[in-house]
Amino acid sequence: MLTGEVRNKIDKIWSDIWAGGISNPLTVIEQLTYLMFIRSLDEKELENESFEALGGEGIPKIFPQDEDGQNMRWSKFKTKDSRIIYDIVGTKVFPFIKTMNGANTTAFSRYMQDAMFLVPTPQVLQKMITGLDELYEHDIKDLDMQGDLYEYMLGKLASAGQNGQFRTPKHIRDMMVRLLAPTPNDKICDPACGTAGFLVSSSEYIRENFEAEMTSEQWEHFAGEMFSGFDTDRTMLRLSAMNLMLHSINQPHIDYVDSVSKQNSIASAYDIVLANPPFTGTVDAESINDNLKTVCDTKKTELLFLALFLRILRKGGRCACIVPDGVLFGSTKAHKALRKELVENHQLQAVISMPSGVFKPYAGVSTAVLVFTKTGAGGTDKVWFYDMKADGFSLDDKRSPVEANDIPDIVTRFHNLEGEMDRMLTEASFLVDKAAIEANEYDLSINKYKEVVYEKVEYDKPEVIIARLDGLNLDIAAKMEELRGLLGE
Repeated sequence: MLTGEVRNKIDKIWSDIWAGGISNPLTVIEQLTYLMFIRSLDEKELENESFEALGGEGIPKIFPQDEDGQNMRWSKFKTKDSRIIYDIVGTKVFPFIKTMNGANTTAFSRYMQDAMFLVPTPQVLQKMITGLDELYEHDIKDLDMQGDLYEYMLGKLASAGQNGQFRTPKHIRDMMVRLLAPTPNDKICDPACGTAGFLVSSSEYIRENFEAEMTSEQWEHFAGEMFSGFDTDRTMLRLSAMNLMLHSINQPHIDYVDSVSKQNSIASAYDIVLANPPFTGTVDAESINDNLKTVCDTKKTELLFLALFLRILRKGGRCACIVPDGVLFGSTKAHKALRKELVENHQLQAVISMPSGVFKPYAGVSTAVLVFTKTGAGGTDKVWFYDMKADGFSLDDKRSPVEANDIPDIVTRFHNLEGEMDRMLTEASFLVDKAAIEANEYDLSINKYKEVVYEKVEYDKPEVIIARLDGLNLDIAAKMEELRGLLGE
């Protein structure tokens, strides 16, 4: 975890950039991302040189070996005059990283072609370089901390995008990953990946639980094939590739794809899908993939993405995704068809209702987490419902840490559904028979099944209440007389 001191240093860099004229937080993160990438290239080159010096085999160089090429290295230019640094980064380093796209480069470099260097002045650039260098030299000790640093910066993206996308808080992502419990052999996908938060949370879970026992083949799988993500925003693709790179995933399948369009024909490819798909946004009806329409004929992105998850999962593959509450009880033909598909043709396991403050300060939408397994042959017997009331943070715009937190209970109970059999419908979690869901037109809102216990309130008889009111009136009259007497003296 980042200390308060480290956070303050990041905030200082941020405010320097802000004061220099870059006010869009996405642009700030982009520019810092480019500098972090430039620095990481030099770090890699230094590692290679150390390996060679110890008698290792020759390794292809990242930077050209002439003077101009060597001057592009972070360690060479960082101490120069601010105007010289600005010229080197703007006219040499930036064009260089935009064009490096060979077989051995990272996913990040693939999305650099349309990147723009937008740091306004030499002074702002020097502050950014000095601030980052100090962080790396004194505070950022390992990949985990680099990831935390990046996560903290991404946390400043406190606004929803044009198409209704917004960052899923890390603790919610981590909860969803723990519900599915991925293994080192799984292939994991987020078809609306944004900044790759779900993929990063999955990688952290795998390292935390399997690192000591993973084989070399599994590590190779981890660095590339294991993680796939799609998005239609190239800025997001750059940020997600950088985010994954900071977590030792150098060759993920991060691609520019409109997931629900005819452009995407992927089917039965993944073991796990984790996603928070866009809840709004325009979809061109002509471009929607026909096999999604067969599940639910709609233009609503949240329904189309659910149909997509079913298509891209292999049989036995599992999904945990966030949906707006409307998906659970919507009365349109498409809503009902999608819910029926999940319940009748696959195995719907859980509906976790989340409080509306989870996505504050930038959205107050009520949402739920759906957990299901693709079977193609049914399997839904009972569906587990959980009414989450607290997630460890206040549910106002401040989102301050609080003690109340249902997440540990949710994860524990989900992995022991046998123990939920005797739970009453009045409790926070309970199981509902498939027959009851079918009878309610596949309505999946928890309030349809949760029973509320009303406490009986005993009231006094009317004559007792009237006598009490008479007594109060007499008391008021006496006090008024006393007050008049005081005023008359």
